[in-house]
Amino acid sequence: MTRSTHSIPRSIAAHAVLIAYTVIALFPVVVIVINSFKSRNAIFRSPLSFPTEKTFDLVGYATVLNQGDFLLYFQNSFVVTVASLFFVLLFGAMAAFALAEYRFRGNSLMGLYLALGIMIPIRLGTVAILQLMVASGLVNTLTALILVYTAQGLPLAVFILSEFMRQVSDDLKDAGRIDGLSEYRIFFRLVLPLVRPAMATVAVFTMIPIWNDLWFPLILAPSEATKTVTLGAQLFIGQYVTNWNAVLAALSLAILPVVILYLIFSRQMIRGITSGAVK
Repeated sequence: MTRSTHSIPRSIAAHAVLIAYTVIALFPVVVIVINSFKSRNAIFRSPLSFPTEKTFDLVGYATVLNQGDFLLYFQNSFVVTVASLFFVLLFGAMAAFALAEYRFRGNSLMGLYLALGIMIPIRLGTVAILQLMVASGLVNTLTALILVYTAQGLPLAVFILSEFMRQVSDDLKDAGRIDGLSEYRIFFRLVLPLVRPAMATVAVFTMIPIWNDLWFPLILAPSEATKTVTLGAQLFIGQYVTNWNAVLAALSLAILPVVILYLIFSRQMIRGITSGAVK
């Protein structure tokens, strides 16, 4: 009885804190969206006010749709993000399962080596990565971005998922082995469904940096056919003049898929983040 009494306030507090952080995080998004529907003068005169009949203006969206192939940019960003997430979750979960399930010499060192990727930014190796992509003939391809983002997301995925993999009951896995299930079936049919909240958490934290990244698309895939949404938005930012209506409209369109995916994964993500707080 005491355990349930303490767990309920902790659960409520954890959810309240997460909701508060969500509201704070979404405030800049709301400001960008409401200003994308306003005229240029209204953006600078009253940036925090909602559009009115006098200030409402869709010139930014018209500019975005008329200049540049933003449908192609969205397609490129979607393909890169979804493919990278798939490989990060697949390979990250498999590596985490191996580290958590099998004890071998160097297990801890291998986990530490993979965790170093969280502390060492992948951008430090930009020159070497560019040379590798040039030698492989992958410059100005979406494959180059997918490979880089997969490598970027794997350390965090392994670090988070390995902790959740260790919490899966050994009796359940042993029962599967007694029933004749292979290690692959145990992994896909027994373990993965139990760590779904952790997978959703990794997906959210991996998806946002990939979708919003400007550095690697600019370095590895700057051609018109491989531009992403974030890189395409730079068309409206000049050295002396910036079309703020178009920039805000492009950013608002770029934010929409991220918000939708966040809402889809939010429930599982909350369960994954607060699982340790409600025990």
